[in-house]
Amino acid sequence: MPLLGPGESLPAFDLPRGGGGRLSDADLRGRPVALFVYPGDATPSCTREAQDFTALAPGFAAAGVPVLGLSGGTAAAKDRFARKAALAVPLLADEGRTLIQALGAWGPKTMYGRTSDGILRASFLFDAGGLLVRAWEVARVAGHAAEVLEAARALRPP
Repeated sequence: MPLLGPGESLPAFDLPRGGGGRLSDADLRGRPVALFVYPGDATPSCTREAQDFTALAPGFAAAGVPVLGLSGGTAAAKDRFARKAALAVPLLADEGRTLIQALGAWGPKTMYGRTSDGILRASFLFDAGGLLVRAWEVARVAGHAAEVLEAARALRPP
């Protein structure tokens, strides 16, 4: 399944988040949002990506664009990951992978010469109307968060 395309709506969701509470698409209405999907908690590349978004969180806040991380697993696992990696971005737990699949961030991936289905590293930028402005299939973590921030800053009215 391909990633969600420009102009498509943020899928409806209501998910638990690390640190407690829940977050839904309704909570984001009227605000743009940057969402990064990562394959697993506490793996080297996923940790680096989440730390990069954390380091740039003030820039996203200045642009008026909240940034959220999304992966499978439990809210408790997200909470442990956030504490261990000193993350300051909310992490959503999509245990059933429903939002991940609706975004198109689930599919075949190859690791060590073996192909299997799994969570694909991707990022999405939605405008205040909940419409997708841009999606990224992320091949390299280095510099990616900065690229999303640049696009988020471009959403601000002149």
